[in-house]
Amino acid sequence: MTATLDFEPGPVAVGTLVGLSGLLFLLTPVVEPVAVGSLRVSTVALSAVVLTLGFTLGTVVFARRGRRLFAIAHGVFAVAWALLVLGPLLGREALLLAGVVVLVAGAGFLVSQSRQR
Repeated sequence: MTATLDFEPGPVAVGTLVGLSGLLFLLTPVVEPVAVGSLRVSTVALSAVVLTLGFTLGTVVFARRGRRLFAIAHGVFAVAWALLVLGPLLGREALLLAGVVVLVAGAGFLVSQSRQR
């Protein structure tokens, strides 16, 4: 019996981004901020950006597969996470608050949708 692995590029890319995000987060205590262009950026900030990209790509991957609820969930978390990252980065409390609102409202919507199924 021969086992073959059938990897699909979309889910592999999403998993890679999420894994990279986790690795960057875990490296934060032992790695100095890295140069991104002329900026010095902490790995925790890079982790948040990479996770946002993973959620965004997950939205596209699930939408193409016809998994509407999963696509919406990834989209909600992509928007919420982006706002939660941008708020402190830009010093805009309103963006941070908007991220929390999107997260809570999106979670409520997703719970209501899952109960209807």
